[in-house]
Amino acid sequence: MIFSVGDSVQKTSGGPRMTVAAVNGNDITCSWNELGSEKQETIAASHLALYQEDGDFGVC
Repeated sequence: MIFSVGDSVQKTSGGPRMTVAAVNGNDITCSWNELGSEKQETIAASHLALYQEDGDFGVC
């Protein structure tokens, strides 16, 4: 899968919604907010998927 800066992603094993901050080949640097502190981690693209909300959000 190809990711772009600004994409919302999540580890395939679960975890928080993260934003792609940088792409360097197969290495994707992601950032997220945890208890008011910004965190960052570089993760292999094969361990990420585009983030999808569960449920019927926004449907009236």
